[in-house]
Amino acid sequence: MSDLMTCMSFGQLMEWILEEERSRGTVFGVHRAYKADPGKGGEIFGRKLENPIGPAAGPHTQLAQNIVASYYAGARFFELKTVQKMDGQELASCINKPCILAEDEGYNCEWSTELTVPDAMGEYIKAWFLLHVMAKEFELGGQDGFQFNISVGYDLAGIKTPKIDAFIEGMKEAKDTAVFKECQEWLLDHTDLFQHVNAEDIKRIPSAVCNSATISTLHGCPPKEIESIADYLLKEKHLNTFIKCNPTLLGYEFARKTMDEMGYDYMAFGDFHFLDDLQYGDAVPMLTRLIELSGQLGLEFGVKITNTFPVDVTRGELPSEEMYMSGKSLFPLSISLAAKLSAQFKGKLRIAYSGGADYYNIDKIVSCGVWPVTVATTLLKPGGYQRFTQMAEKVMEKPLEKWQGVQVEKLSALAEEAKKDHHHLKSIKPLPVRKSDQQVPLLDCFYAPCQEGCPIHQDIPEYIRLTGEGRYKEALEVILDKNPLPFITGTLCAHNCMTKCTRNFYEEPVDVRGTKLMAAKNGYESVLPYVKAKAAISKKTAVVGGGPAGIAAAYFLAREGADVTIFEKEAQLGGVIRYVIPEFRITDSDIEKDLSFIKALGVTVKTGRAIGSVQELKDEGFDSVILAVGAHKHGILSLEKGEVRNALEFLREYKEKNGELSLGKNVVVIGGGNTAMDTARAASRVKGVEKVSLVYRRTKRYMPAAEDELLEVLGEGIQFCELLSPVSLENGSLLCRKMELTQADESGRAGVKETDEWMQVPADTVIAAVGENVPTEFYQANGLAVNEKGRLRLNTQTCETSVAGIYAVGDGSRGAATIVEGIRDAQLAAKDILKKDIVSQHPDQGTNEDCYKKKGILCEKAQASSEADRCLDCSRVCENCVDVCPNRANISIHVPGMEKDQVIHVDYMCNECGNCGTFCPYASAPYKDKFTLFASEADMADSKNDGFTVLDHENRICKVRFLGTEKQCKADDPEDPLYENLRKLILAVICDYSYLIP
Repeated sequence: MSDLMTCMSFGQLMEWILEEERSRGTVFGVHRAYKADPGKGGEIFGRKLENPIGPAAGPHTQLAQNIVASYYAGARFFELKTVQKMDGQELASCINKPCILAEDEGYNCEWSTELTVPDAMGEYIKAWFLLHVMAKEFELGGQDGFQFNISVGYDLAGIKTPKIDAFIEGMKEAKDTAVFKECQEWLLDHTDLFQHVNAEDIKRIPSAVCNSATISTLHGCPPKEIESIADYLLKEKHLNTFIKCNPTLLGYEFARKTMDEMGYDYMAFGDFHFLDDLQYGDAVPMLTRLIELSGQLGLEFGVKITNTFPVDVTRGELPSEEMYMSGKSLFPLSISLAAKLSAQFKGKLRIAYSGGADYYNIDKIVSCGVWPVTVATTLLKPGGYQRFTQMAEKVMEKPLEKWQGVQVEKLSALAEEAKKDHHHLKSIKPLPVRKSDQQVPLLDCFYAPCQEGCPIHQDIPEYIRLTGEGRYKEALEVILDKNPLPFITGTLCAHNCMTKCTRNFYEEPVDVRGTKLMAAKNGYESVLPYVKAKAAISKKTAVVGGGPAGIAAAYFLAREGADVTIFEKEAQLGGVIRYVIPEFRITDSDIEKDLSFIKALGVTVKTGRAIGSVQELKDEGFDSVILAVGAHKHGILSLEKGEVRNALEFLREYKEKNGELSLGKNVVVIGGGNTAMDTARAASRVKGVEKVSLVYRRTKRYMPAAEDELLEVLGEGIQFCELLSPVSLENGSLLCRKMELTQADESGRAGVKETDEWMQVPADTVIAAVGENVPTEFYQANGLAVNEKGRLRLNTQTCETSVAGIYAVGDGSRGAATIVEGIRDAQLAAKDILKKDIVSQHPDQGTNEDCYKKKGILCEKAQASSEADRCLDCSRVCENCVDVCPNRANISIHVPGMEKDQVIHVDYMCNECGNCGTFCPYASAPYKDKFTLFASEADMADSKNDGFTVLDHENRICKVRFLGTEKQCKADDPEDPLYENLRKLILAVICDYSYLIP
């Protein structure tokens, strides 16, 4: 496919907007329109402004449809994408693709508009007309309630070229431009299409499109050059002028210290740009002179803070050597620069703002007197343009006050707050992989990432919904269908579901684990009487081991009527959860509630009996045996001197003796996993212990422990001794060699190497949490085949061992794993033993509208009445790729006869920025992998995508590429050999979405 976008005609744009709004109630995929309150707006540059926010010069202001989508959602100030003398094909060939990465903080390696400068002006003037028409036709606000601001660069010579000069003059006064005349003429010829817009309204659309400009310069531009551009725009072009300033004005030391303290220590940048860019000492007198000049000319002058921040590509983030950082990590730098300049000029310097603005700070920025505010990175995330609605409503809760200066003290306080605000801090752990390993299908690509991320594919959206409605009994019934341990997993589950949750790209994941526990606690008494086994069947199974996997296996079998006996060597069931996990993590009463389910099903439990021989059970008449024996062989850490305690032994003793142990004053825990975290927390509760230290050879960022576990430990004041490798224990001190991180690989995990430095850590007791091993000898003694690591050779689809009828589940089967993975194993084994499906599917019963009304709305758990209010119902509607495409090149299509809406990719609207690939939950990039509409056969030949182009609209004849094979298709012919649902999709585009076809 080509990365060159094709501009739509004004007629196609207008017809698209009208048809989509009237048939679906949306405009370019934006579902909720923002309607401005005419009594709350303000004024800037002598023109009205209904609110002070909008899209920054970038991907969201490159094409007319981008500007339209922004306006419909709530934007009113538009900083148009920068134009410069290099443009079109010449510029596009210099931009590596993909060029955007916005998974967390943002990065890009793009510059100015990829269109030719005349085409860019055409897009902006078309958008100018469209917004005027939409304002009245859809009753969104005043036709004079929004403003366009041009952005020009990158040097004075380039700005003076005929091409850029014509652009500036055309945007100042467009009446003589061909595109202005074309738009006006088309509207006058089609007044019959409108309900509220008439010919007089059209004639009143002003031709003075823009009276302000923002200067964008390249890094390293000399101060005299910057001032000469501003001088030229003020004096010669009579434009209100803003100069983009860079965070480099803060100095390298400030930027490096701030990024390191906020968790962005991995971000690589040198002092080159700081030394080469405009210096603060030069900026202040330059700005002073320009303020004076603008006052003399009766124009407004200010600064735009900030340009993006250059950093090095170190992990293959983008196909470039350098990229520009934006978003949440840029905010503390940008707002600090705004505060510094405001203090310098005593609040009299006007500041337009960008640089990490989002829902959580935009109202604070505006309240300081810093506006207009433009955004980009937040719009690149799921919710997309719709995020403007919530931001606009928040900013305009109060009328926009006339600008009388910046509130210096308030802005300084905001800058300090930004460095500590969790919305801008980097997570303590590296970002997990949120994508699945499946390829996105051409059709029916909607699924709930939480459900796919759960090893047992629990029906999470449905029980979230039921719990939110207070229907706890029904919610717990849904949970129990696949998960017999709702209390244990509701407390201790590793919650990969939450890792995959789309809300991670909004603020924080839906609290799936907490909701499960809520349903369990509130639904338990109602559900338990109804937990009954089906009619008895002739299956008799022994389960060896009464930990979570064994309990789950017994549950699934007994529920179907099998005769099940659990053999447990300890006095009670529960395994590690009962005997090792501390009481402060989970109570015995919650464990007992989970056990009550298998008791209700009639499972026989024989405690205090260790099984050494599987044959012994066969001789007792069991026709199948499930081994759930755990990974109980202790891992070994040997020091050159001194003895260490095993973490599981310590935790067991801690629980048995209720913490009444003698450990001394200083305890060191070696390890970085969840067991190490439990061990450290338990040790800190032992009487007499004054200090607990966690020793790990990397930094805590690379510890395998879950983030919530790490945060618990940090919250309890336990000391992290990072980059230390233990060597010997002697005389109350643990000698450690200092380590050093090496270059991170593409996964983000840093390597580590030894140094020649040493460190002593006070240690009366050292406890090692270094992993556990499976009981290889037990398996071998029972004739079960093991691999070179001593683990069982299993059929991964059934958990059956090399001996027929003998199964293994849980930690003991593959090594240490999660509780829910043990439940998955139990399901597989039970299904194979019973030769039938043992669980049901409970699809989300919500509606599409339930999803759409939550898209683009940021809402943390603390602000929500229930987690159901935050769940995005992805199993019904995903459309992440639709949300996040700046150009609207991924379209949701309703296809008659198909249950769910489908997504197609529109080739001519795409510039291959790659953003949809970041947020698609599949291991795919929709701009490459979804069924694609091409504008022509030539465009189709330039692409490898499966897709189609319409050859004869009237007769529904298309050229189709499917699975690499090209052929003609008659879309309305049921006998056409093309796959029926693809044919239906094509027919829907031709008949119901004809405005997509240029």
